[in-house]
Amino acid sequence: MKKILITSLLLVLMVFVDAQAQSYIYRGRSTYSSDILYTWDGTHLYKGRSTYNSDILYTWDGKCLYSGRSTYSSDIILSWDGKYIYKGRSSYSSDVLATWDGKYLYSGRSTYSSDVLYHWDHQYVYSGRSSYSSDILCTIKGTLPVPILYLIL
Repeated sequence: MKKILITSLLLVLMVFVDAQAQSYIYRGRSTYSSDILYTWDGTHLYKGRSTYNSDILYTWDGKCLYSGRSTYSSDIILSWDGKYIYKGRSSYSSDVLATWDGKYLYSGRSTYSSDVLYHWDHQYVYSGRSSYSSDILCTIKGTLPVPILYLIL
């Protein structure tokens, strides 16, 4: 009986952990399932609410973002060092697409307030430096790497 109870608890825990691993990106301020734009599982970004292999848009390895299911170096779209998002596999300052400071995503290598593309408070993504609800572009339930946020916006 004890073995069945432990097995049952482990199964429930595995289902719970799996459900927690997925993040959703919603249109605007919505959290309705019909407004899910993307699903993130920690490695792949899928279109809509799908988690089918055929719906994989991008693959993330923690440093590079690849097109589709690929992890070939020729399919790298963006690379990331924790602060800068680079074009392709580059790490040259001339190839910086965006800069992240923990709150704002800036265009290029800039950190000027006039170059803020998005403000992300880890739930809502706002246009520019705004934090007005009318400027919410999307709602994120869960975690998401900054390069993926940059790419989908």
